[in-house]
Amino acid sequence: MGERLKSLKEWIDPLLSVIFPDVCEICGSTLVPGEMLLCSHCLHAMPRLNLFTNKFNDIHHRLFSTHSHIDKAAALYAYHRHDEYAEVILTMKYRNRPDIGEKLGMMLAREADQYGFFNGVDMLLPVPMHWWKKLRRGYNQSEEIARGISKVTGIPVRNYLKAARKHGTQTHRTAKMRWENTKGIYSVRKTDLLEGKHVMLIDDVITTGSTLLHCSEALAKSVSNINISVCTVAATHLN
Repeated sequence: MGERLKSLKEWIDPLLSVIFPDVCEICGSTLVPGEMLLCSHCLHAMPRLNLFTNKFNDIHHRLFSTHSHIDKAAALYAYHRHDEYAEVILTMKYRNRPDIGEKLGMMLAREADQYGFFNGVDMLLPVPMHWWKKLRRGYNQSEEIARGISKVTGIPVRNYLKAARKHGTQTHRTAKMRWENTKGIYSVRKTDLLEGKHVMLIDDVITTGSTLLHCSEALAKSVSNINISVCTVAATHLN
């Protein structure tokens, strides 16, 4: 049954692409074979940060903690509020477009994998979303991004982090408010499966780093022997 559905999908998808062609999320032009999410022009114009070979960068600074150490840290592009590339992420999160998350993850992975960024990573841990918020939205965008990365790298996605309580959006909050908003809400499941592993935290955007920092500290406090890395689609306020 599964193979039949897969074959049917492979037959229907090309037909649907003729009737409803995929368009670039930035400029609206029709995508040609080989393009995904963005046309070649908009992909080239993306404000990349080029951090995948940078051993110590601004993201490391944001995630400095006496409780945890971050091995690798990077983001694909710079997030400038209200520009077109930020709008792609907002569409993913708030306009019922989980497919954008997976495509962004694949895009990120293809670029980062050229530099061996994922070498040695055992599993991808998406930043968790409280079950009620996920139920209302229908998906966790960080999980969709992780799935896209997994499709390219083959690294498994594991939901071993849990949001113990709801918290409001981080948008428009000050650094102190962001820190308090996510303090103490993350817990770790199946710690025995994390011992001796190199995990990579996956999120959509890093601003102050409070969310990822609290996740990394929860992991470091719960697992005695663990390596932690971080990767996001975008990052704000880079120096």
